[in-house]
Amino acid sequence: MAMYDAIKNFPNQFSYKPEIFIHKNYNLPKVPDEILNNSLIIVSSYSGNTEEALDTYDQAKERGIPLAAISIGGKLLERAEKDGIPYVQMPDTGIQPRSAPGFNIKALLALMGEDNALQEIGALAQTLRSDELEQRGKELAKNLYGHTPVIYASEQNKSIAYNWKIKFNETSKIPAFYNVFSELNHNEMTGFDVKPKTKKLSKNFYFILLSDEADHPRIQKRMAVLKKLYQARNLPVAEIKLAGRDVLHKIFSSLILADWAAYYTAEGYGVESEAVPMVEEFKKLIG
Repeated sequence: MAMYDAIKNFPNQFSYKPEIFIHKNYNLPKVPDEILNNSLIIVSSYSGNTEEALDTYDQAKERGIPLAAISIGGKLLERAEKDGIPYVQMPDTGIQPRSAPGFNIKALLALMGEDNALQEIGALAQTLRSDELEQRGKELAKNLYGHTPVIYASEQNKSIAYNWKIKFNETSKIPAFYNVFSELNHNEMTGFDVKPKTKKLSKNFYFILLSDEADHPRIQKRMAVLKKLYQARNLPVAEIKLAGRDVLHKIFSSLILADWAAYYTAEGYGVESEAVPMVEEFKKLIG
């Protein structure tokens, strides 16, 4: 679900400018009925069995709100087929949802009828430098060993930072956190004003700054100043520039880099990168 936040970052790729609400909970989105009743609710669940997504589907159907679905199968597509709801079935390649952002975005764009954006997504495969990104990810993983990653970005790149975080959580099986400028300058950074008695609390964090030339100039300055402040306190900081020929290229380059960094971090700790046994254990316990 996290990947869909990123689609709000590239409205210029759309033939029109839709208002997009991201809902990641039970029930229906908390918006006025006038808006909700005139919206299309696209229910997306990679497995087709996500409890929250199915709950939203059922409630939207009961209310008569227009629906569409995205999944590889499961209960969601069973219901969509039975109810005559339009859907896109993604290929079941056996990979985890976090590794399938391309499938998710292409499915969403297909439902929205955005043919031009679909072509641009397809062209990315020819321009993304996976080998180079792999090497950079491997180097980052070496530096991260023994540390807890904290990813910082601008508010407009919040979804990218969040995707980085969950890749470390799910792939590497390690704690990871994220925050955004300028909010973190008002609170979180003060927690890393290292003092003799608190030094041991901060020494194992590793900060990743996702910088972007498209950010507001004051946000760029805030990021640069914070980097100096953290380094002056002997806190490890890596600045990673979000770069690409357009927003799509920028987003996917960053996410592929995060994939490789998380993969090699998992390898460094000797953990299996693909499976998420704790998630499966949780699902069994919750019933």
